[in-house]
Amino acid sequence: MSTGGGRFGSLLVAMATPFDDSGALDVDGAASLARFLVEQGNDGLVVAGTTGESPTLTDDEKVRLWRAVVAAVDVPVIAGTSTADTAHSVELTAAAVAAGVSGILAVTPYYSRPSQAGIEAHLRAVKGAAGDLAVLLYDIPVRTGRAVAPETTLRLAAEGVLAGVKDATGNPAGTAALVAAAPVDFEVYSGNDADTLPLLAIGAIGAISVESHWAGPEVAEMIAAFRRGEVAHARQLNARLLASHRYQSSEQSPNPVPTKAMLRVLGQPGGACRLPMGPEPSGLADAAAGVLAGLGRPLGAVAGMPRG
Repeated sequence: MSTGGGRFGSLLVAMATPFDDSGALDVDGAASLARFLVEQGNDGLVVAGTTGESPTLTDDEKVRLWRAVVAAVDVPVIAGTSTADTAHSVELTAAAVAAGVSGILAVTPYYSRPSQAGIEAHLRAVKGAAGDLAVLLYDIPVRTGRAVAPETTLRLAAEGVLAGVKDATGNPAGTAALVAAAPVDFEVYSGNDADTLPLLAIGAIGAISVESHWAGPEVAEMIAAFRRGEVAHARQLNARLLASHRYQSSEQSPNPVPTKAMLRVLGQPGGACRLPMGPEPSGLADAAAGVLAGLGRPLGAVAGMPRG
């Protein structure tokens, strides 16, 4: 059941990329995991993004991954195609379009810390390769080293280059100003699970979530409850998710290391993260089991939950 809202729905999962015991891409596991994530209430899947360990995937692996997931599910598949290199990003975007994806997630070029003019030119180039597909900006300064200026985002939104943003800036006041000035059809998704409820309050339509790997029903119901005007219920659900928020990333186990541990506890395909994301610290699987217990989940499966 869709949470509704937005061209891609209100709840998308930033899908992990499964690897086998040798560290090779597990295409069959990716298809299986994608189906599981849809069953848990996700309206769409972001494939080969940060949680999908995109920096460690070859271009061929990304294309195989996009094709497999598109074939496995009947919900929108959003491809993470942007890198630090604009020409490479254009090539990957064209390949994703050919693979049949529904949209593009374009992260700010990282490491080189380009100017706003450079960021804008990069995003225009990605949109040129995407054609009719919607492009969502992924704004996450803590990883890229460069924030996207509101004027840049608003100009690209007004011209139809950007359809929305995955906002991981951690600045709700800034996001509120962006929402207020953006075109009515510009869609803001929370990019940090801990920020989803605050961003809903200032106009976000939903989340591109990590914890919806294991807490999809709760996150979907929180979004739906808020949209129904049941703010107290949404706050209760957010409080129930606080341990999940804390679990999903830390200095000792940055995302997606905890997600991979959680998938193993759930009995879902995942495997270990590729270096440099790892190795997994001791006790992480026990912490994952504790998060599931707090949500009332049986290990090895995810129990359903009524949704609005």
